[in-house]
Amino acid sequence: MDLSTVLGLVIGLGFLVAGYLVEGGAIGALFQVSAALIVFGGTIGAVTTSFPIQDLKRVPEWFKIAFSSKSFGIDEAYETLIRFAEKARREGLLSLEQELESVDDRFTKQGMQLVIDGTDPEITREILESNISVMEKRHKIGISVFEAAGGYAPTMGIIGTVMGLVHVLGNLSDPTSLSSSIASAFLATLYGIGSANLVWLPIATKLKQKDKAEVGAMEMVLDGILSIQAGENPSILKEKLKTHMGNMPKAKDKTTDDSVSNIDAEGASI
Repeated sequence: MDLSTVLGLVIGLGFLVAGYLVEGGAIGALFQVSAALIVFGGTIGAVTTSFPIQDLKRVPEWFKIAFSSKSFGIDEAYETLIRFAEKARREGLLSLEQELESVDDRFTKQGMQLVIDGTDPEITREILESNISVMEKRHKIGISVFEAAGGYAPTMGIIGTVMGLVHVLGNLSDPTSLSSSIASAFLATLYGIGSANLVWLPIATKLKQKDKAEVGAMEMVLDGILSIQAGENPSILKEKLKTHMGNMPKAKDKTTDDSVSNIDAEGASI
């Protein structure tokens, strides 16, 4: 579980409600089914119109990613690359082929196989950089979905408020219920702005941060593979990889997936 995601939502929502209650508000007044239907239903409809259905099927997966904390295999990749560099230094690159069976990370495995097969270093770089680029494009889809929801929600809130006020103005014959009806109408705006700034946009930002960490891990692997191919001293490689690791968050979860990029269940990313 990604503690910062859960904690952020709890703190944000908690303080908003607490501030409302301090002013003497009633918690029950914050709930209105019609406003929720207009705002959340309208937001979902707008997002559905904006993206292909095959992308929207992955929304539950993206939610899971935002709320889960997984290792990007940084420490494991570091140890693997150093071991490969030392073995290649002693026994040559071809000796690494039998070691590939113990590598679970597909990106590392693909890169090392290219090196063992004697692929030109520039071609190796191009292939691996292309993989990273494709992964980043896939990441952007998930990020864009939540950013779009964050953009549509406030507008849907305003629409809901206007609809509520139209209803209020059409029933001025009952002045006793006028104030409560106006207050209810503005709940739609609250839902729209609140959901955008507490849920949709923060989740989009969280996915961006996970994307950045994943790309950093893969760039570290890329740099390590090219260094091994160039026959660099393992001691130099250690310092080079430590530079990469210094720019990445330390993962608490040491479990490895079948990819350095644990964000994507389909192979590379969100």
